[in-house]
Amino acid sequence: MTKLSVNINKIATLRNARGGNLPNLIQVAKDCEKFGAQGITVHPRPDSRHIRYEDVRNLKHIVSTEFNIEGYPSRDFIDLVMEVKPHQVTLVPDAPKALTSNNGWDTVKYQKFLYGICQNFKKEEIRTSIFVNPDLLMIRNAKFCGTDRIELYTESYAVIYPNNPEKAIENYCLAAQEAVQHGLGINAGHDLNLNNLAYFSKSIPQLLEVSIGHALICDALYFGLEETIRRYLEVLR
Repeated sequence: MTKLSVNINKIATLRNARGGNLPNLIQVAKDCEKFGAQGITVHPRPDSRHIRYEDVRNLKHIVSTEFNIEGYPSRDFIDLVMEVKPHQVTLVPDAPKALTSNNGWDTVKYQKFLYGICQNFKKEEIRTSIFVNPDLLMIRNAKFCGTDRIELYTESYAVIYPNNPEKAIENYCLAAQEAVQHGLGINAGHDLNLNNLAYFSKSIPQLLEVSIGHALICDALYFGLEETIRRYLEVLR
C-alpha cells in the first residue's frame, strides 16, 4: 500500500494567523498518526510563514511514523536537517519567496549541486528524495544526483485529470517506469485529492508515498480530521 504522509503546513498557517498555539501543531501531528497517517511532512520556509524551524525541532521528539522535511537546500535548511535527522528529506527548487512549489529540479544543470547535498544526508542515514517533473531526462539524470527517490510533481496531472484522465496520467506512467529502471523509489505530491488520487495510485503501482496537505486539510473542515484521513487511506487501498 502507498503510504500517506500528511503535510501539516496549513495547520501552522492557521496558528500563525492569530499567534499563540491554536491549533496545537504538535497535537495535530499526534492525531494524524493516531488516525492512521503513516508519515508527517513539513516544509519550513525562510520567512516562517507556516512551519517554523522550532516546530521542526519539536516534532522530531513526537513523530513516531515517518518524518519528512521538505525544502530548498539553503545552508540553514541543510543545518536543520542534519540536526533533526528525519527519516526523509525532500529537496525542492523553490525560490525563497515562492508561494508554493511550482516546478521540479533541472537534474542536469544542478547535478553536481544536488549530488553533494544528497551524499551528506546519506552519510547520516537520511533518505533523500528530489522533486521532479514527469520528464524522462530529468528522472534519468536524478540517479546521478545521488538521490534515493524522486517525488513526482503532480500539478499538471491534477489540472488535466477532470477532462482527460488518460492524458493526465500518461507522462507519469512513463516517468514511473523510467524511475524504476534506474533504481529510484517513487513519491508524489501537489494537488492530489480525494477526487484524483485513486486513479493516480492505481495507475502507478510502484508508488511508495504521497504527501498531501492543502487538499486534506480543506477536506478536514467538512469531514473532520479522523474521517478525512480514513477516506484518503481507503482511496490508497
